[in-house]
Amino acid sequence: MGKIFCIMGKSSSGKDTLYQLILNKRELHLSRIILYTTRPRRHLEEDGREYYFVDEMRQQEMENAGKIIELRSYDTVHGIWKYFTADDGQIQLEKSSYLMIATLEAYEKMIEYFGRDVMVPIYVEVEDGIRLQRALDREKLQDDPKYAELCRRFLADTEDFSEEKLAHAGITKRFYNHSLDNTCKEIAAYIKHEMEFV
Repeated sequence: MGKIFCIMGKSSSGKDTLYQLILNKRELHLSRIILYTTRPRRHLEEDGREYYFVDEMRQQEMENAGKIIELRSYDTVHGIWKYFTADDGQIQLEKSSYLMIATLEAYEKMIEYFGRDVMVPIYVEVEDGIRLQRALDREKLQDDPKYAELCRRFLADTEDFSEEKLAHAGITKRFYNHSLDNTCKEIAAYIKHEMEFV
């Protein structure tokens, strides 16, 4: 039976970069779980790589068919954006272990769906000032920078990843992302160790 390794952290903590670096470590034999979103595609994003980009109608069809494992809605300054994980055939734990990026809320819903023994949290932290600067630098590169949404998301992270919520989810181990290379090595070693108990 495989496991689902779930990378979590506040925005601009380096989750996406770490995800790609770890996924590229072929010795770990991890498969991807691609989430769905109704938000607009960002510059350089591709459908089926970062997310499956769908409209509200497609999301509703999947929900009506009982295909959505977990779904989060965010009331952004640009309207409601939804992110969700679907039971669409991607996840076959009898064949593989997986790597995904998720929120704390999504992680807990995945535990309800698959069981705690299958889910392994990987919580990434970065100092707030560094995160804010990274977020600003990334947003500047967009064709239509959404600074108000950046600020909303930054502030929401304080609540979404509060110490109380982390404790409730049973997350005690943290990876401090001071250096991408070192953090990637630490996470890879942790994943390898956890897979020995499969």
